[in-house]
Amino acid sequence: MRRSIAALILIASLLSFLMACPILAGPIEDSIKAYRRGDYKTAYQLIKPQAEKGDDVAQFVLGFMYDEGKGVPQDYAEAAKWYSMAAKQGNKAAQHNLGLIDDQGQVSKDRAEMQKWHRRAAGPETATQSNPDLMDDQNQVSKDQAGMEKWHRSAAGPETAAQSNLGPMDNQGRGVARNYAEAAKWYRKAAEQGFVVAQYKLGDMYLDGQGVPQDYDEALKWYRKSADQGEEAAQYQLGLMYAKGQGVPQDYVLAHMWSNLATSRYPASEKEDREQAVRNRDRVSSMMTPAQFAEAQRLAREWKPKMER
Repeated sequence: MRRSIAALILIASLLSFLMACPILAGPIEDSIKAYRRGDYKTAYQLIKPQAEKGDDVAQFVLGFMYDEGKGVPQDYAEAAKWYSMAAKQGNKAAQHNLGLIDDQGQVSKDRAEMQKWHRRAAGPETATQSNPDLMDDQNQVSKDQAGMEKWHRSAAGPETAAQSNLGPMDNQGRGVARNYAEAAKWYRKAAEQGFVVAQYKLGDMYLDGQGVPQDYDEALKWYRKSADQGEEAAQYQLGLMYAKGQGVPQDYVLAHMWSNLATSRYPASEKEDREQAVRNRDRVSSMMTPAQFAEAQRLAREWKPKMER
């Protein structure tokens, strides 16, 4: 069930911090416009001086360009360097992606996966203003308002965006030596600011004992924070934990509720993940009484995402 989400986070994180910056003035805005139209050389020339002056958003964008090899030779060490600078200023997206880099290795360039996450992250209005790389995919963007709200909630602001990207790089060994402890540190910084995918990834690290002592209570805590905001992968993991009694008393009602929610929230494009959630839900169903099943159905119907403040 652990889908490879490095590329997804890279794109979603970029979207998150840009969504949190409705007005990007001067060279940074001009750089993004240049990137948007495919003029990567100009984008680089405009963004690099701003990054060198210490602007964390510019540092994140420059790191992203090195990560993708757009306008510059692809260089994960340089990407890590700029993400790190931004992250140390509190930028959430860079914290998260540095963690992913050390966790899962080199970011995938699967365009369909990028588009999938982009569609889940924003509606067409924000997409045209927010994501320079996927601008030409805007007419495929979902109109799912819940997706927009999810990323607006997770984008606490530009000062937190890069922290999130440090987690991926430390956690994947991309651009930096693999270091699960560093990955966990950066994931935590982003997770504590409400970044839903960082919360899910931190839950994974506690579940597996990577970079942190194995702790089912902590895994449950972070999965629940992410699941409460609507992250279906975290909802799936909660369903498994309740079904197995892993860190919690076994509870088929809650196991079914979370598995059912995950099933309903996975888009059709994530067929394999959705089918696994369906199988888990149906296994649990076979062990429930009619009263338990009815209660689980009621809880799922009444469930609503909770914003973190």
